[in-house]
Amino acid sequence: MIAAPAEEPLKRDISFFGSAFLSFNGLVGAGIFVLPGTLFDRFGAFSPLLFPLFGALFLVIAVPFARVTAHFPATGGPVAYAAPFGRFASFQAGWLYYVARVAALAANATVFATYLSVFWPAAAGGLGRAAAILAMVALTTAINIVGVRRAVRALDALTLLKAAPLLLLALWALGLRAPNISTILPPGDQLGAAALLILYAFVGFENSVVAAGETRDPRRTIPRALIGTVIATALLYTLVQAAYVAWMDRGAGGDAPLVELAGRVFGPAGAVLLTATVIFSLLGNISGGMTGSTRITYALGRDGLAPAWFGRVHARFATPANSILFMGALIAALALSGSFVWLAVVSTLARMFVYALAIAALPKLEGGRPFVLSLVIAGIAVCAWAAAQSSAVSWLTLLALAASGMPLFAFSRRGKPAQPA
Repeated sequence: MIAAPAEEPLKRDISFFGSAFLSFNGLVGAGIFVLPGTLFDRFGAFSPLLFPLFGALFLVIAVPFARVTAHFPATGGPVAYAAPFGRFASFQAGWLYYVARVAALAANATVFATYLSVFWPAAAGGLGRAAAILAMVALTTAINIVGVRRAVRALDALTLLKAAPLLLLALWALGLRAPNISTILPPGDQLGAAALLILYAFVGFENSVVAAGETRDPRRTIPRALIGTVIATALLYTLVQAAYVAWMDRGAGGDAPLVELAGRVFGPAGAVLLTATVIFSLLGNISGGMTGSTRITYALGRDGLAPAWFGRVHARFATPANSILFMGALIAALALSGSFVWLAVVSTLARMFVYALAIAALPKLEGGRPFVLSLVIAGIAVCAWAAAQSSAVSWLTLLALAASGMPLFAFSRRGKPAQPA
């Protein structure tokens, strides 16, 4: 088992709300701005009830996962949770999670440029698009390097700029027009398809756990933030979906259904506001993802599972600057080249693997009491069911990525502690 240091050269500057906002921004990227149209087109007036229904199902994963996090106050997340199963499992959990997160963030970087082109047409393609992506990645990288407190403060502002317009749109729309919600359950096969869509909408809630070493009182803060964020996000999604049902017709949402909804409720200014909200949402997702996921390579370097260079901490800013710079460069390269596409197919599958591995460690941490075992069995069953829905291409890609990390593992400077930069 890998023993992480009880105290690390990182500052514990992340509060409860900072931890919750890291989770919230891991959850909410570009998907929520497209999902309402898809769900309404498929499930009609029942669609608002899908979020509380399957949000509760996702809690079957989230609750045991949150209990595991309470036992690991140091930085690392999946790297630490898989450590009871050996060094190789610990490395692979961290590596697969890291690659999946980088691919998702690179994909969102390209979506950012697309929405930015509404305000700056040059970002639609060519050098303008490249400049927009590079500038955004450089900004989020710099913010994360100069201190986790500054990074979380920037995230606070971005969270407000994306959550407030969504909540305002939903409440205003519902105040003007009540939805006609159906309580008749769709057929079972259709519900299965809905479960996949909505369970995947909650993937990313774990973003805060990797930065446990920079969180105040992480044993209490992180589990509460995880569960609270899942519940609050499910409520927000439900309100947004209900507003969409109240105002829109099936098939009328186009490629940006919430922008279309805002245009109907508030007029052209509303459409512009929601377009800006998508941009802020993507910035929050990428900046928060960088705050969380860069700590994976830091933990791998710290624990001797990857080159120690990744585990070095900046002497002035007390951040894993090397890991942050590396991720920023990787996101930019993947976004500009478009090579993130083949990686992105494993994003959700890799998360289910990480969730299941973490949950499986719970009996080792809390004993084999019937209640604990029931949480573990239920959580792993949901993960396994969701993973089973993945395509053969996703499984083959996951195996290829697992193999691709082996040189990094094999040539790591094992046992040599990382030194401050």
